[in-house]
Amino acid sequence: MKNINFSQRKLLEIRNYLDGGHRAEITKDIRAGMTKLQKSIPCKYFYDAHGSRLFEQICFTPEYYPTRTELSILDGSATEIMQFFSSDGGDLIELGSGSNRKIRKLLDAVNSSKLGKIRYVSVDINESSVIEASKELLGLYEGLEILGIIADFTRHMDVLPHGRKLIIFLGSSIGNFTDGEDITFLRSIMDIMSPDDRFLLGIDMLKPGEIIEAAYKDEQGITSEFNLNILTNINRELNADFNTEDFEHLAFFNAEKECIEIHLRARRAVTVYISDLALSVDFEEDETIHTEICKKFSREGVTRKFKEAGLSVTRWFTDRKGWFSLVELKTA
Repeated sequence: MKNINFSQRKLLEIRNYLDGGHRAEITKDIRAGMTKLQKSIPCKYFYDAHGSRLFEQICFTPEYYPTRTELSILDGSATEIMQFFSSDGGDLIELGSGSNRKIRKLLDAVNSSKLGKIRYVSVDINESSVIEASKELLGLYEGLEILGIIADFTRHMDVLPHGRKLIIFLGSSIGNFTDGEDITFLRSIMDIMSPDDRFLLGIDMLKPGEIIEAAYKDEQGITSEFNLNILTNINRELNADFNTEDFEHLAFFNAEKECIEIHLRARRAVTVYISDLALSVDFEEDETIHTEICKKFSREGVTRKFKEAGLSVTRWFTDRKGWFSLVELKTA
């Protein structure tokens, strides 16, 4: 673990848990993904510095409803959510923190005199994003203490603080897990929660397929650039020679599986060499690399998942159309 201390304020500490292990993880993931019948790259590798910036741009596109809908729910529910800290302090832990738009909605709902009781814990795989966002928050919220954790929360849950906490996982990133993986993730959250802790989860709900599909095919082409950037990231990380012009963005709603599938489709037959793996990968024309799923949920279906993971609903917040939900959970 690498520590970075910013002593001028003594309010920000950064802990990096990706040293060494990250290299082994990406090597294992890409070798496995490139040697399967359906080639794949885990979606966590979208988020290098450039990928993180592109995703923030996607959130402002007209087609991408999840972010603006979730923000509207936070506008109406932030005060109620942050009542968790009204009598006792604790940690506000955000998994996959990214930018500050959503966390500011929550912090703005806290009386400035009580900010000193809260430590904001930002957990993300991208170090530069965590540092930049944390410094911005320090300038906005006097007295707020921040702990930045550079980690992959799918395998580093044990490094999170163990005291009183409200854990938040927004943006419906739970939809990026396959069936089974989502239960495993929810159980990993449950395992670090005490009976007094709470978990706030963002969920994208089922709605007409054309609305869902349009959100992943913006007319500006930012989502396409974001998807293709994963190849640039692999080139840099593993000395591969993917040419982004050889692939195109593909996204469609799979009604049977109730999810968006995102792929990169080969425009032509091509061979890619991944030097650090000593691996040559052949692609036929129209063959795809599966890069992400984005599952959508019914209230009944996701509640069954909560129960299976040992969690129960305490509060359910949604917008007037029922397009998106924020669900507060506790251990069952």
